[in-house]
Amino acid sequence: MSILLEAKGIKVRFAIKKAQKWPWDPVPELKAVDGVSFQIAPGETLGVVGESGCGKSTLARALIGLVPISEGEVWFDGQKVNHGDPKAMKLLRKDVQMIFQDPLASLNPRMTVGDIIAEPLRNYYPEWDKERVVTEVRAMMAKVGLLPNVINRYPHEFSGGQCQRIGIARALILKPKLVICDEPVSALDVSIQAQVVNLLKDLQKEMGLSLVFIAHDLSVVKHISDRVMVMYLGNQVETGTSEELYGKPSHPYSRALLSAVPEPDPELERNKQHILLEGELPSPISPPSGCVFRTRCLAVCDGCSEAKPSLQSLGGTHQVACPRYDIAI
Repeated sequence: MSILLEAKGIKVRFAIKKAQKWPWDPVPELKAVDGVSFQIAPGETLGVVGESGCGKSTLARALIGLVPISEGEVWFDGQKVNHGDPKAMKLLRKDVQMIFQDPLASLNPRMTVGDIIAEPLRNYYPEWDKERVVTEVRAMMAKVGLLPNVINRYPHEFSGGQCQRIGIARALILKPKLVICDEPVSALDVSIQAQVVNLLKDLQKEMGLSLVFIAHDLSVVKHISDRVMVMYLGNQVETGTSEELYGKPSHPYSRALLSAVPEPDPELERNKQHILLEGELPSPISPPSGCVFRTRCLAVCDGCSEAKPSLQSLGGTHQVACPRYDIAI
């Protein structure tokens, strides 16, 4: 299998100087992402799920160079990504684009829709004349479901769903190979969410895109993803295909997440076992020793505090970071 993107042991840490008690004390570090590794094939969608604060968005920004990587490597299309080289990053961003969570906040309110979508073209193809740029912009607007007569309007004149379509058009105008979707539907109504997800699936098929799709809604992730990665407190706890993870979740945290997904059948919903996690999410500044999930895990044992569990294969692409994955909870 060919690999488009490979992340190897990604760690992102932030120095928290305000948490320093005395000037001579070491500066505490917030471990936002703590050793995450994965691969994405051309045309594949990797879903990333986990509760707020687990490091999903930080991981996305680290891949594209918006936040510095403390340790680890990112390889794209067979080449190691050098986040410190501006020229190399400009070439990377032509092939790797991002769709942000807040559709309105990610758009410049002083620019028209046409200028917003055309901006990447002007940066990468300064030799193109205005007519060619406008033709490309109108063609992309049609692909994402925007009427060509709104090209001179401003973002505040559109709904949230329309603003997200503008963001999608801006991300795809350069015809990238990979698009990182950082919770692109969380700020939208449920009916609009379905439209945007189906639009992304159609565009992926038409343009041969690979996607990293970050979301809280596990039903949406199941609908769009080929493989799913579950994160908790900056750590990767389980990875597998959608069928493997949704059909037989192995990590206690994955089971708890999936038990919270409502069933459309009222009878099944009443009879379903709901797994309630106790306690609060630990601080990423001082995470628990050993397994970071042990303070809330219902299958915890004495050995869970001794060493951080590594990912072990359950067959195929299914991996889980828990030696007690077969314990019923």
